[in-house]
Amino acid sequence: MNQTIDLEKFSRYSRPGPRYTSYPTALEFSDAFSYDRYLSFLEQGEGPLSLYVHLPFCRSACYFCGCNVVFTSKHEKLSEYIVTLKKEIDILAQHIDTNREVIQFHFGGGTPTYYKAFELDEIVDYLKSKFPNWSDDAEISVEIDPRFFNEEQMKVFQAHGFNRISFGVQDFDPKVQEEIHRIQPYETTKAAVELARKYGIDSINTDLIYGLPYQTLESFQDTLRLARSLDPDRLAVFNYAHVPWLKKTMRKFDETTLPSPDVKLRILQHTIDYLTSEGYEMIGMDHFAKPEDELFGAIAKGELHRNFQGYTTKGGANLIGIGLTSIGEGPRYYAQNTKDMKKYDAAIADGRLPFERGVELSDDDLVRKSVIMELMANFSVDIPRVEREFGIDFADYFADALEKLKEFEAADLLTLSPERIQVAPTGTLLIRNIAMPFDAYMNKYEGNKKSFSKTV
Repeated sequence: MNQTIDLEKFSRYSRPGPRYTSYPTALEFSDAFSYDRYLSFLEQGEGPLSLYVHLPFCRSACYFCGCNVVFTSKHEKLSEYIVTLKKEIDILAQHIDTNREVIQFHFGGGTPTYYKAFELDEIVDYLKSKFPNWSDDAEISVEIDPRFFNEEQMKVFQAHGFNRISFGVQDFDPKVQEEIHRIQPYETTKAAVELARKYGIDSINTDLIYGLPYQTLESFQDTLRLARSLDPDRLAVFNYAHVPWLKKTMRKFDETTLPSPDVKLRILQHTIDYLTSEGYEMIGMDHFAKPEDELFGAIAKGELHRNFQGYTTKGGANLIGIGLTSIGEGPRYYAQNTKDMKKYDAAIADGRLPFERGVELSDDDLVRKSVIMELMANFSVDIPRVEREFGIDFADYFADALEKLKEFEAADLLTLSPERIQVAPTGTLLIRNIAMPFDAYMNKYEGNKKSFSKTV
């Protein structure tokens, strides 16, 4: 990044705001979107599928984690979950055309590799037996904790055609690792990456988090240098979402040890400068990739999409969430399974999908989703495209939002024209803030500090 950011000015923009992995956000999910309505969407759906399977178990808590997980040392709980998961797949197969092409599959968690190799093989085998039509170029990926990863598991992933692996790193500093309850030496991560490369995985991502306790600009510089030495194809560098009112483990942190907004901005600016100098380019919010990565081809074609797994080239697929707390997405809905294991088991035993809540998108939601996701993916909005697609006059439809954007324009964070909203390089650091004026639901959260994590 060529410009030096005004730390005092940018710190003033630190306010609660969504990350926009969906629009409307998950706060708008409710039981007003009924089970029967969800089934009707599944049964009438067409086109390609993206399958997400959630394996929620972890051995112990990482205190920074905001995911929905179940902590256990009892392996029988993991085995019991497989039995129920297979029954869920059976029920799902009754309500969806299982011959639709699968173009994307993702194992998330939890810690998917907390499962043994033969169990992972069993899950994927069963899913493929019910959904047999997998594209030759399907994106098949898994999230891996390097502390729980071995060659037998890697052999299963290779046999099933996995081609993307994301390794959780977060930070390499021993003091930070101790505080967040995740001791993971560099050598452990390096060995995991080398194992994946040995078996032909040519798309490796590493996840880092800035804003964690005891992090400094200097310590994160070392983390970045070590992460770069692993030669990942992509890096995700997330802003830590401190939401202790939602996640009890986050209450273990002494908040005085969290880096201030201006330190976090320094870390982010250095991250952008360092990774771009090392040959990576920034993609959307908090992602970096090598220029030869397919994500750049998608940007050029206007086909880069953002969803609950981050940025993807597989937009347009119907995302089906399978397992505890999984979220699915269709053209006009989001649907989430229950987070409660007892309710999950009970639903399956009753022959029902474990659906709990969701939202059906209105026409207005669709317009706003298009604009917000284009901003989040491409840092720009093609105004004539939006007008053609939705039959609106952009300036009239979004008069209030455009008025709010003038503040960012005056600060040289973006430019406005009748044809385009274009975010400046420094403005990308505040892309969540820039997207928020287009969010029709934000007004009801004004003043509520416990709705979202802070944008800076």
